[in-house]
This record gives sequence, C-alpha cells and structure tokens, in this order.
Amino acid sequence: MGELTVLGSCGAFPEPGRACAGFLLSHNGFRVVLDLGYGAASRLFAHGMPDAVVVTHEHPDHCADVSALGRAWHYTVQAGSGSPRLPLHCTPGTVRRLAAMEPRPDPAELFEVHDLGDPADVGPFRLTTYELPHYLPNFGVRLTAPGLTVAYTGDTGPSPALADLGRDADLFICDATLRTPPAEGEPRFLMTAAEAGHWAERAGARRLMLTHFWPGTDRAAAAAEARAEFGGEVLVAEEDLAVAL
Repeated sequence: MGELTVLGSCGAFPEPGRACAGFLLSHNGFRVVLDLGYGAASRLFAHGMPDAVVVTHEHPDHCADVSALGRAWHYTVQAGSGSPRLPLHCTPGTVRRLAAMEPRPDPAELFEVHDLGDPADVGPFRLTTYELPHYLPNFGVRLTAPGLTVAYTGDTGPSPALADLGRDADLFICDATLRTPPAEGEPRFLMTAAEAGHWAERAGARRLMLTHFWPGTDRAAAAAEARAEFGGEVLVAEEDLAVAL
C-alpha cells in the first residue's frame, strides 16, 4: 500500500496558508519527495526526513526548500550519524541554485546527486523521465513499483509525451496553472486544467490530481473543467491531503 501526501499545491508563490510544489510519496516504508518549493519543507518535516528527493526543474517554486531540507539534514542526520548523503535526482541547474543559496556546506556534501535525465532505481521504484516543454529544462517523472505507478509532470505545456508519461498510471499529477489558454500560436510552457484532463484521458490514467495552481485560482472550477475531459476520478491538490494508492 502506498500513499501520496500533498506538501504544496501553488505555482509561482504560495497563497497564505499554502505552499508551492511538493509531494511526499510513501511505499513499502520508503519515502521520496517530488519537488520542494517555497513553504513545503515545514510540511515535510511534520512527516520526518525522506529517503530520496526528486526535483523536476530548477525554478524556485519547485526547489527552493531543498535548501532548507539540506540544512536540516546537515544539522540533524549528518551530525548524529557521520556523513550519509541524501539521494537527490535533479537537473544540473538545480544544484547550482542550491549552492548559490547556501554554499557551506556544499550541496555535494549534503546530497548524493544524480542526473534526472538518467533512469534510476529509487528505493522500490524505477524512475524514468520524459523531457517536457517549459521555460527551463523540466522532466516529467514516472515512478513504478510492483502494483503501483505514479506520474508527475512538474511544469509543462501540452505535449504528446504526456500520454507516455501517464500511461495507465494509478495517479497522474498534472500541471494546471493557467486559468485560460494563451492566444493561438504562442509558445506553450504551462497547461490549463482542461488540458490536464485531456492528457490524462489520452494516457488512460486511473486518477488525475490537478496541481500548481496560480494563486487565486478557483479550484472547484478547475476540477470541473478537467472532469469534462477526463472520465476517471479528478482530485485537487490541497495541502496535507493524503491519498491512498
């Protein structure tokens, strides 16, 4: 049995009482964090330390609080048991951002860094990634264990790769930032809730979770738009929501 806990659901900056992107996926006693943006670390610490971290891209609303996690790891786990490093799967730009925020100790001393573009075993999961359209390099992540598949887009515009990322997933966590689509012909680096529903339907996912809401978004309306496109269950990411998998 697995569980996904929402640590943060906002894009860009957190609404009062909320946090930016962050999820805690637990399965067979192993806990992996998916993104850790502004404000998400304090919610994570309510559950204890994770066993691994995955960061989809280097925008601070997805990775700023990895710095807070690193400091907590350094002063608690490392201080008490020598020098273990926490596995971190991310883009090279993410590490540079962390080093700019806090160069001492160096992130390489805190984290066992892995290139997110490379398939990897993360605890009980097989991690595979799909490069998706965004302002900076962003990888959708697919975590598969026997009997369980969770897929997460990070931030993305519409892309045929989304159908492969979320193929038959038990839970497909999708970007739903935009309240209205941009003008036709403009570059697409984010999605609407309706587009998230469309790609979840194309993927044949069992459940869809909408996330990365622009502050002030009517989340009930976003869910209704997604349900018009997707025949499965639609969930709305809300801080501290725990979903059995």
